[in-house]
Amino acid sequence: MEIPVDSKSLPTSPKLLRRVSKQQPVTLPRFSPPENSKRCLQVPAFIICLICLNIWCAFLFIHSFHFCISSPKVDLYCISISTGKHPKLPADIGPAVPGGAAGGEPEHEWLEKEKLMDLEQAPKGPESAQENMKNLSESPEVDRTQESVELANRIEAQAPGMDRNQEPVEMGVREESNRLEGQWGIVAVQSYMSQLRTLAAKGAHVTGERGSCDGRGVYVYDLPSKFNRDLAAMCGDLLPWADLCKYFANEALGEKAEALGPRWYGSHQYFLEPIFHNRIQNHPCRVHDRDAARLFYVPFYGGLDVVRWHFRNVSTEVKDALGIELIRWLEEQPSWRRNSGSDHIFVLGKISWDFRRYDDRHWGSNFLLLDQMQKSFKFLIERQPWEPNDVGVPHPTHFHPHDDADITAWQLRLSAFPRRNLVGFAGAARKEESIRSALIEQCIAATPECRFLNCNDGGCMKTEVVVGLFMESEFCLQPPGDSPTRKSVFDSLVAGCIPVIFNPFTAYYQYPWHLPEDHQRWSVFIEEEEVRQGKVDVVERLRRVPAEEREEMRRYIVHQIMPGLVYGDATARFERFRDAFDIVVDNVMEKLVGGSAGE
Repeated sequence: MEIPVDSKSLPTSPKLLRRVSKQQPVTLPRFSPPENSKRCLQVPAFIICLICLNIWCAFLFIHSFHFCISSPKVDLYCISISTGKHPKLPADIGPAVPGGAAGGEPEHEWLEKEKLMDLEQAPKGPESAQENMKNLSESPEVDRTQESVELANRIEAQAPGMDRNQEPVEMGVREESNRLEGQWGIVAVQSYMSQLRTLAAKGAHVTGERGSCDGRGVYVYDLPSKFNRDLAAMCGDLLPWADLCKYFANEALGEKAEALGPRWYGSHQYFLEPIFHNRIQNHPCRVHDRDAARLFYVPFYGGLDVVRWHFRNVSTEVKDALGIELIRWLEEQPSWRRNSGSDHIFVLGKISWDFRRYDDRHWGSNFLLLDQMQKSFKFLIERQPWEPNDVGVPHPTHFHPHDDADITAWQLRLSAFPRRNLVGFAGAARKEESIRSALIEQCIAATPECRFLNCNDGGCMKTEVVVGLFMESEFCLQPPGDSPTRKSVFDSLVAGCIPVIFNPFTAYYQYPWHLPEDHQRWSVFIEEEEVRQGKVDVVERLRRVPAEEREEMRRYIVHQIMPGLVYGDATARFERFRDAFDIVVDNVMEKLVGGSAGE
């Protein structure tokens, strides 16, 4: 019998594509000396074309290589070997990016060094990374778990004294170097996740008593309208092909989904910013005197700002402008200058990579690369795994309870709901290297045990259809989408469906405050490479999970995890439970009150 693996058996080496440091030599054909002087300059045209074609192919070959930090299928995790200099920002608001590498090293390697750093050297790295770690914990040292220590010792034993930044010469050495770098990267991610989990307040996942507001004031900035309200007013023009105005109904929860119940809405996956903003304005500890505040919330709709420029032909300066204006505005505020923003939080409704444009590509902004953004807590629906102050928070789902009674009623309904399908999968095919096509084929072949809802033909546009599929299924397949994370993971958990994860970056390394570390209690992990190579029948693997084990996992999801994954409505009040919003605010407040924001 095969059962889900524990966290120690997670894949510890994400695929890292090989790097090439030198252009491959081009061997030109040799020609015999001409038999007479009259023909010495006559070279056949096809030979000249062949030479040019050879040189051009070699150029493309070199420029096709990427160094990938986590997954080769996600372009945003990769740095091209041909990447040039990083764009310069205004001198007074520039990111903490090294201008070059010493010793003639390529400039793109600065990211590799920072992200795959030796844990022993982590606190001694670049100043911005050191300040980030100080902001995470009172201790200047990284809390190395026993697992991290064992892995570090194992790596050192396999390659004692190896300089991981040195370009390997032999192919076997290069492969070993890439493997070890991958292990170091995973160790760093696990260490950051461990640090973030230590900041969680009591009952971090679901329940907890309401505390006093003494010394815990929450201040909400009244920003100039261009940073939020004006962006919301552009709802009809944010995307060239869609009107998003209906999603601002009911205080940004979307239109009601009456078929599912009174607390269900057609919420948009990128509307976390207005949802969080509307809720925090009604926080019981909100204060209007900055001197009485301990926590400062900046209601910048940065995700909507990114969305409005995604598909428009504008310069990177235009895409970066609003974020830079916000920083300049904040720097004029005494409350920001007092602790350099370390007691401020930002909630952004897009993935971290959309705010970290490292090169001259036209996608996204550079907002999270700005120097002034390094000390604040950033909450995003997908975190950058190697940024300790990035915290992943759940995507907005369609369930927005108002009080404890709403959550309890939904738990009872889920517990009694019949599960007609063994497996459910709502999704659409992706590019060839994605495992989605393989999963779709396996699911269709296993009908009726596996039910596939094709999102390409509009089948996923209706909230009740998607939620209904998850409610009727025991397991829900959750392969990565355009990025590792997926809103569907949270939709399935809220529906009591056990998620099947294929990439640890989809959930395990993303949400330290909302998803328990012991992932085998609430999910099944199957290595995506096994699926891609046809080594595993996913439906058969899930079929072998005993019924009593499925029931125990579902009970744990419904009663222990689900309440902490949903966002209540704007005026929600919970006593027994804590929703996703409460967990964020309580945990940050615990950090600020228990530690020192100015460290």
